[in-house]
Amino acid sequence: MKEQELRGILSSNIKRCRLRENMSQSALAEKLEISSNFLSDIERCKAWVSPDTLVKLAAALNIEPYELIKPDALLTDKEKDVLQLYADENMKAVLTVLNQIKEI
Repeated sequence: MKEQELRGILSSNIKRCRLRENMSQSALAEKLEISSNFLSDIERCKAWVSPDTLVKLAAALNIEPYELIKPDALLTDKEKDVLQLYADENMKAVLTVLNQIKEI
């Protein structure tokens, strides 16, 4: 896994958890004692966090630190179902196009 992929996972997980907690970026940043701009940069994959900030983030979001960097760790079953349905539909579309190309 590349660093940018890990940043993307962290970013998505922070935002998802923050929204579940009904917390604005400003409120979370204040809780973490960091600037709103820095938190925004983290959520947009523009900045990385120190181990200390990662621990503080997890505590503020009521989760374990490892959950912030684990792919799909924080998806609800409903979100996973929607993503699976989307993946299935895309696969069907790709297979249809491939079959049409074979017939040409």
